[in-house]
Amino acid sequence: MTFRAPLAAPARVLARSLGRRARLRWAHQLLGGALLMPYFLLLTSLLPLVLPAASDPLSDLGTQFVAYGLSLPLVAVTGLLFPLVRTLETYAAQSLCAVPATALARGPAGSWAARRRTAGWFALHLGTGALVSGMSLAVPPMATVLLLVPFVPAPRAPRWWEPWTSLLAGPWLWTAPLIGAALLAGTVTAAYGAGALCARWAPVLLGPTPADRLAAAEERAAVLAARNRLARELHDSVGHALSAVTLQAGAARRVLDTDPDFAREALHAIEETAREAVAELDSVLGVLREEHTDGDGHTGSGGEAGPSGGSPRPATGGRRPAPVLGDGLGGLLQRVRTAGVPVERTGADDGVLRALPPHTAREGYRITQEGLSNVLRHAPGQRAHVHLSVDARELRVTVTNAPSATPPYGTRAPAPAGAGQAAGGGGRGLRGIAERAVLLGGSAEAGPYEGGWRLTARLPLGGDEGSGAGDGTTARGTGP
Repeated sequence: MTFRAPLAAPARVLARSLGRRARLRWAHQLLGGALLMPYFLLLTSLLPLVLPAASDPLSDLGTQFVAYGLSLPLVAVTGLLFPLVRTLETYAAQSLCAVPATALARGPAGSWAARRRTAGWFALHLGTGALVSGMSLAVPPMATVLLLVPFVPAPRAPRWWEPWTSLLAGPWLWTAPLIGAALLAGTVTAAYGAGALCARWAPVLLGPTPADRLAAAEERAAVLAARNRLARELHDSVGHALSAVTLQAGAARRVLDTDPDFAREALHAIEETAREAVAELDSVLGVLREEHTDGDGHTGSGGEAGPSGGSPRPATGGRRPAPVLGDGLGGLLQRVRTAGVPVERTGADDGVLRALPPHTAREGYRITQEGLSNVLRHAPGQRAHVHLSVDARELRVTVTNAPSATPPYGTRAPAPAGAGQAAGGGGRGLRGIAERAVLLGGSAEAGPYEGGWRLTARLPLGGDEGSGAGDGTTARGTGP
C-alpha cells in the first residue's frame, strides 16, 4: 500500500491526459492547426517583400512567429464575414470537444453579435491549434533523439546538437533522456490544456445569443401553434362526424325492425356524414403536408381567402376547401337533425353569411359545429337553437339547448337511456372554441342558461385569420 499510493495520482493524471476525450480534443487542436496553415503560408510568402530581414522565413523562427501572430487577425475577419463558420465550428466542437449540443447554436451566425463571438472562437481555436500542432510535429522527434543519446553513438554527432553540443557533453549527457521525457510531458500537457480551454469557451463563444434564443422560442411557438390548429380542426370536424354517426347508428339499430324507412334514412345520413368526415380529414392532412413542404414559409389552408376577399378559393391539388357558414351551415343542421336533435336556426340568412370575410365565416362554422356537437354528446334528443347575427363590426354566434335531465355539454356524462353513448367529450371543444375566437380578436363564453346551456361567441369581421395565424396565445374565453 505504501508504494501504490504515491503512484495512484500520477496514473490518474496520465489516464486523463491520454484518455479518449483528451485524444479527441487533441485531434480538434490538430484540425485548428491545419486550418491556420493557409493563412500562415500566405504571410510567410509576403513577409520577405515587406521585411528584408525575413529573407528565409522557413528557417527563421522569429519570422515564423511574426507570421503566426499576423495570421490570427485574418482568421478573426474570416469568422466575422462568413456566417457558416459558426455552423462548421459548432459541429467540430460538439464531436471532438465533447461539448453538449444544447449549449451550442446550430445555425449560421445571423447577427453581428453572433459573428463577433464566432470570430473570437475561430481565432482561439486556430491559434491554440497551431501551437499544439507545431509542438506535436517538432517535439516527438527531438524527444526521441534525446532519449537515445546516452545509448546510441550516432545521435552524438555535432550536426545533431549544434549549438547545444557543449551543454550535453560529459556527465550532462545522461540528463538528455530526462529532458526528452519532459518535452513529451510538456506537449501532452499543452494539448490537454488547450483542449480544456476550448471546451470551456465553446459554449460562451459558440452558444446561442439572445437573438438565437428568441428565434428558437418563436420556432417552438410556431410548431405548437400548428399542432394546436390541427388538433382543433380534427376535434371539430372528425369529432362532430363521429358523434353524429354514433347517434344515427344507435337510432337505426333500435328502429330497424319497427321503422325500416327511418333506419334507411339514418343509414343514408351515416354514409353522407362519413363521406364529409373523410373529405375534411383529407383537407386537414393536406394542410399538414403543405406545412412540411412549403419552402417559402407559408402554410396552406383548406379555405383561404380569394383575391377579392369573397368566397374561399379551392385548395391546391384538388383538395376541397374548408366549410364556411354561407355554404355549409344548411348541411350541418340537416346532419344534426338526422342524428335526433331538433335544431332551429334564426338570424342572418345565407346571403348575409356569404358576404362575411372568409376567415370569419370559417371559424364561425367551426364554432357552430362544435356547439352542436356538444349538444349531440351531452344532451342528445334535446331541442337546440342556433342564432347568427351580423352587424358592421362582428358576427355573433349563439348555440342554446333546452333544459335537459342530463348535465350540460361541458361535462362528461352518459346519454339518457336509449340515446346511445356519443363519442368525444373531455372539455377540449370549449377550449378550442375560445382559442378560435381569441385568434380573431373576439371572445367566447359558455355556461348554464335557464336550465340548459348556452354558448356565445363574438368574432370581429376585421380580425386576423385564425386558421393560419399562430395560436400560442392562451384562450380567454370562459368555459364551464
